[in-house]
Amino acid sequence: MHTVGPHPSNSQVPLFLAPLAFLAGLCLIPRVLEAQKPLETLPLSQVRPGMEGYAYTIFAGDHIEKFDLEVIGVVNNFLGPKQSIILVQLKGPKVEHTGVVAGMSGSPVYLDGKLAGALSLKLGVFTKEPIAGVTPIQDVLNPPPSAAAEFPRQQFGVPTEPAASTGLSLDSALEPIETPLVFSGFQPATLQQFASQIRGYGLVATQGGTTTPSPQDSHLVPGDMAGMVLVQGDASINSACTVTAVESDRVFLCGHPFLNLGDVQIPMARSKVVMTLSSDLASTKIVNVAGPIGTITSDHLTAVTGKLGAPPPMIPLDLSLRGANSEKKLHFEIVNHPKLTPLLVGLTTFNGLTQNSAYGEGTTLHFRGEIRLQGHAPVEIENTFAPGDSLAPDGFPIALTMQNVFGRLFSNTFEPAKVDGISLHVESVPGRKSFSIESAWLEKGEAAPGEMLRVRVLLRPYRGAPQIEETTVRIPEQVSRGTTLRVLISDGDMLNRASRGFAFGGTGGGPAGLDQLISFLNRERRNDRLYVGLFVPAPTMLWDDKELPNIPLSQINIVDGRPAPGSVQVLRESLASEASIPLGGPVSGVISLNLQIR
Repeated sequence: MHTVGPHPSNSQVPLFLAPLAFLAGLCLIPRVLEAQKPLETLPLSQVRPGMEGYAYTIFAGDHIEKFDLEVIGVVNNFLGPKQSIILVQLKGPKVEHTGVVAGMSGSPVYLDGKLAGALSLKLGVFTKEPIAGVTPIQDVLNPPPSAAAEFPRQQFGVPTEPAASTGLSLDSALEPIETPLVFSGFQPATLQQFASQIRGYGLVATQGGTTTPSPQDSHLVPGDMAGMVLVQGDASINSACTVTAVESDRVFLCGHPFLNLGDVQIPMARSKVVMTLSSDLASTKIVNVAGPIGTITSDHLTAVTGKLGAPPPMIPLDLSLRGANSEKKLHFEIVNHPKLTPLLVGLTTFNGLTQNSAYGEGTTLHFRGEIRLQGHAPVEIENTFAPGDSLAPDGFPIALTMQNVFGRLFSNTFEPAKVDGISLHVESVPGRKSFSIESAWLEKGEAAPGEMLRVRVLLRPYRGAPQIEETTVRIPEQVSRGTTLRVLISDGDMLNRASRGFAFGGTGGGPAGLDQLISFLNRERRNDRLYVGLFVPAPTMLWDDKELPNIPLSQINIVDGRPAPGSVQVLRESLASEASIPLGGPVSGVISLNLQIR
């Protein structure tokens, strides 16, 4: 008789599965065990040479791996007064193959089973042994409040010149482990245009991607990866480093500064490691950025810290590009920070403009932009850019224009510029349409007060036949007979400078408030028009954003020198009247003519 063995009862199932559950639990170290036990730390005073320990990081996927290390010694006052580091040697087949990896900064280091610090520094470039520096855990959890002010990031960032030129050997320089700046949706050609500025921030640009956000993204444990969100949307820019510790909703990562920005409000996102690329020069992690999980709240000498929860708002940027037979619309969100936003706006604008099918080189670009500010009038920008003979892409001037405008807004000394949104519209017209001023003449060499004066200008279009344009300017009624006036035929930039002096360039007088700065920006003349300005020999006072032409010398003597230095400027001429002719392409050149009043 065939007998069937008894089925395990319901009470026996847990006993039957217990070994499997135990083995599965081992795979979750440290994701469960390290996260559940209270944070126990080892003071720097108890660290001794020869101590053996371990650290956690991710080499691929979500799998946190453990690798061994040994303490070489403690280097006192390395980062500055009372800012010491622990020197360690990494051990194990994987880390001995990869060396210290970009993105590994922040990896939690345990000695005697206690959290001793965060991996933060690397020694040398082509070293045979993986030697690293560890920021003591007390400095990670309690960064010095004055660190950002006393120790600028440039001291410890990736050097912009070879270390040999500064007298340091490449094999003996301890410097921060690179924090990859992950660009998703950006082509290498785009990054090359801004390479010098990116290097100037001490950053290492890498290409990566994005991955679908998950509710589990915010469940961080030591060894996971996270970082700052600088740009998101149809393209993204994110930093990525390793989580050192999590206390309630507080996250400690990197073990060194990102840019030493101090207290900040920057979105924090989870990062997923695709793979670790081993290199004799600089191993790095290839990273995908996941969903937002909170806010980076501080960026100091010894750590980046964040708070889990809702991320802070970002600046929306909408870009539309219309070509001959197509139109493309893109949306981005950019971090709001005075040191980062101008560069990021320029970089994102250029990438969005050039990396799509509606854009092509050799076209004239008509550009309109609006920057909406809380509590202030919007900044309106309108200009035209034609292809040039330089190797720079045709869209680069638009990016530089946006970067310059945001630089002026965010560097103002009056109040923070709170941007609600940015709208940019670019129309691409085939061919190069530009004009140079070759000659100009007046209808007659003298005129009477109140008379309309006809001005003719000879223009040479790019690779086109010369053409003559004509306009008129009115002679002021109050001009005295026998006076000599100046007629300036020029592009918009030259007339801006002639009528506003140094205030236009920001090197002398200037606005006394954000409203006045916006007024300056909105009054700048366009570059696709031919301008004719009539100047009379009477002083103009530039007081903040106000232009006071024909002001009597007695009044100038009363106010000159009384306001704050640099807020008053006197020009020897006053712009009495002006006329302009739209041409549909950039204009360049200047001619000055004299006119006698009879």
